[in-house]
Amino acid sequence: MGQSRSPLGVADLERLAARGWRGTDEEPLGGWLLRAGGGFTGRANTALVTGDPGLPLPEAVGTVAAWYRDRGSRPGAALPGVQARPADAAFAAAGWTRDDDVLVLTAPLVPGPDPAVPVELSPAPDDGWLAAYRHLGHALPDTARAVLVNAPDVVFASVRPRPDAAPVAVARGVVTDDWLGVSAVTVAEDARRRGLATAVMAAVTRWGAGHGARWIYLQVTASNAAARALYRQSGYVEHHRYHYRWAPD
Repeated sequence: MGQSRSPLGVADLERLAARGWRGTDEEPLGGWLLRAGGGFTGRANTALVTGDPGLPLPEAVGTVAAWYRDRGSRPGAALPGVQARPADAAFAAAGWTRDDDVLVLTAPLVPGPDPAVPVELSPAPDDGWLAAYRHLGHALPDTARAVLVNAPDVVFASVRPRPDAAPVAVARGVVTDDWLGVSAVTVAEDARRRGLATAVMAAVTRWGAGHGARWIYLQVTASNAAARALYRQSGYVEHHRYHYRWAPD
């Protein structure tokens, strides 16, 4: 993968990524997007703050809070890049707490060789895939499947030691326009350092190229030094960062 700069700006890439990882309930607020998905992942359960909400910022913060409270969820907001700084200040003034940075990495999509191990690709996750992908170390909620499949062009990769065995490595890919988004890359603890993450990434990348993708993006937390080093060696560059803010309990 080369070092060419992404052709999309921060707001456009965030909106594109939101189409690849959607909540089950969405509503625009001017240029912002309110998203709810039963509490599964911040991306599907926060207001995406891009552009102008069409309201004074303090009022917009209150509108976001009310929308999530009406759905029984803790209000949250995703604030990407420099463009979100004024809104970030408004959320902070309302007492919303800040999470650590998440890095959005991009690269031109250049499919590599076939994976070194067999990788199964499926249009939907089975129970084994869902069990292997433990979000933040926890079992997935019932709403997870609905969020994961809520995209028109999606694939679920898995590596199994035997055809009838549970997966030891999984990943999700989604093509939106000419971009491939990769997420949910998970390897079982007792199967690490065997190249399985590289294998599922390679399979998803080849699938994305076959579905018309020319660019690839993924997210990684700033604190995950090992993953950041792996992606840097693979040619990914930091496009921008975002963070979440959460309303007081």
